[in-house]
Amino acid sequence: MLGSEEAFFKPERSVWPAAGQPDRPLAGLTMLVVEDSRYASEALRLLCLRSGARIRRADTLKAAMRHLQTYRPGALMVDMGLPDGDGAELIRTLADTAPRVPVLIGISGDPENQETAMQAGADAFLAKPIESLALFQQTVLNALPPQERPRGLRLISNDTVSPDSTALCDDLMHAADVLAHSRDTATLDYIARFLAGVARSAHDPTLEAAAFSLTRDRHDGPQTASNLARISGLVEDRLATARHV
Repeated sequence: MLGSEEAFFKPERSVWPAAGQPDRPLAGLTMLVVEDSRYASEALRLLCLRSGARIRRADTLKAAMRHLQTYRPGALMVDMGLPDGDGAELIRTLADTAPRVPVLIGISGDPENQETAMQAGADAFLAKPIESLALFQQTVLNALPPQERPRGLRLISNDTVSPDSTALCDDLMHAADVLAHSRDTATLDYIARFLAGVARSAHDPTLEAAAFSLTRDRHDGPQTASNLARISGLVEDRLATARHV
């Protein structure tokens, strides 16, 4: 359990307009995004901006708890793999706490985490990359309680968002630092999952496959060392490219 129920009894409800704005259907919604990737967070920030929603970000479960002690968002999106624990734990805690956050959405670079998120009590799940404006808006709107859904017409957009390369650089530098200084199994498991999610968001199948290989073979001794060297080289190559974009 992440904390006592008293930590969540300070609601700050979003007030939805009687009629939604056609091009900003999430106007009036405050969303807390619990995501450790700067690149994925930037995509969600752009999606919220285009949709009219306000956004707050936490990069760990601990930081999310601090946010939730002071306000109650209208929606929460939580990554399933975070530096200090499993996002499913936060979803499960909030799903069982009254007053409930109206919308709980699990996100992950691994589509297989959908079942885990839904079993924990999520209302919906989004697989990375999360970049389609229409899919993002429809997922949030469908997850809202009927009485909180904005009324009126909504424009359907085929637009996608593209985060700035600076955010990708930040993620790659973080991964490079961890890979250079840690050989702890738990830390390597985390950074492999982190890199897999970043790679999927950046449409980099080679880096994504290397990250999954590191996770799969982490107990194989020499093979793990080989995978570490390979993925470290890939990260450095991507970092050099991103810095020149």
